[in-house]
Amino acid sequence: MTKTDVSNLSQLGRNVDLPSTPEEAVLERVPSGHQDADFVVRFTAPEFTSLCPMTGQPDFAHIVIDYVPDGWLVESKSLKLYLHSFRNHGAFHEDCTLDIAKRLVKLLSPKWLRIGAYWYPRGGIPIDVFWQTGAPPEGVWLPDQGVAPYRGRG
Repeated sequence: MTKTDVSNLSQLGRNVDLPSTPEEAVLERVPSGHQDADFVVRFTAPEFTSLCPMTGQPDFAHIVIDYVPDGWLVESKSLKLYLHSFRNHGAFHEDCTLDIAKRLVKLLSPKWLRIGAYWYPRGGIPIDVFWQTGAPPEGVWLPDQGVAPYRGRG
């Protein structure tokens, strides 16, 4: 059985204040213990919140992040704190979504990453944002993100 090296982590197992902004948030990584295999890691944030930069009103999303590691895994506590740091951050849906994806790509240099951000409607229009780094590696099991499109009352 593989043991993960956590010696360089600064947040796991410690009392940590919530970061005020995404820029202040510390994202951490740990070495993957299975570099000989391609596999998909999925994180789901069903209650993501940010602020509209124009009105200051909260925006809510269900975010699904899938990636195929290439040596590194994102440490989940640091990811949770990072995502939570958007609660008082004013940015458009597209900016939040791409900022999250690009920060993870910079940290992990994964073989592949995709993000689906399913934003709840404000003013009657849902804005869903999707991005990926390219085609997933051949042979990985990649389940559907499982988020139904918004149907409203129709």
